[in-house]
Amino acid sequence: MSDTLTVDVLDPSGKKAGTADLPAEVFDVQTNVPLIHQVVVAQLAAARQGTASTKTRGEVRGGGRKPYKQKGTGRARQGSTRAPQFAGGGVVHGPTPRDYSQRTPKKMKAAALRGALSDRARAGRVHVVSGFAPGAAPSTKSALNVLANLSGRKNVLVVVERQDEITWKSLRNVERVHLLVADQLNTYDVLISDDVVFTQGALDAFLEGPAKGRSATAVATASEAAAEEETK
Repeated sequence: MSDTLTVDVLDPSGKKAGTADLPAEVFDVQTNVPLIHQVVVAQLAAARQGTASTKTRGEVRGGGRKPYKQKGTGRARQGSTRAPQFAGGGVVHGPTPRDYSQRTPKKMKAAALRGALSDRARAGRVHVVSGFAPGAAPSTKSALNVLANLSGRKNVLVVVERQDEITWKSLRNVERVHLLVADQLNTYDVLISDDVVFTQGALDAFLEGPAKGRSATAVATASEAAAEEETK
């Protein structure tokens, strides 16, 4: 693996405004597919509300009186109209509120993210722009022209700085664009996007953050996972 990948930085007019370095320890590491799968499954599980709830026969209102006498009717004996076989009765083995979240060590999340970004970078699908609007005002038209110069693919992930309101307002209503702040970048959103576009400031902020990690491979070892567990 090379030390650094280099990509062109485009300005809002679509012209080359310089180059940006993509460090190999983040954008050119081994892609560990099982690790990425585990992290994505955990992320999707954590997004589940887990609020589905049903009542058992002991929780349903009513049914305290025996509906008819025990013998002599020719029908099956019944003790309550709130038994599961009656309409309006309780539910057997129904769902109850639960927490679907799974605990995933931070180093595993960071390693999975590095692996996903490396996969996109090796395919030439990581881009950097100096900005999306030529002036001080938001411009969806200009932002779309910049994206057209970068990629014609359907789904584009644009990573911006938290204070970059111009880019946010320019692209927030574009259907094929998903906007994320640099510190919210995650494996799932990288994987479901065809291209990843960083603003120069967002790239700098991301590389300064904890996602870079200390490992040059997208693998969380057992010792790293154990060390993360001990810090909790």
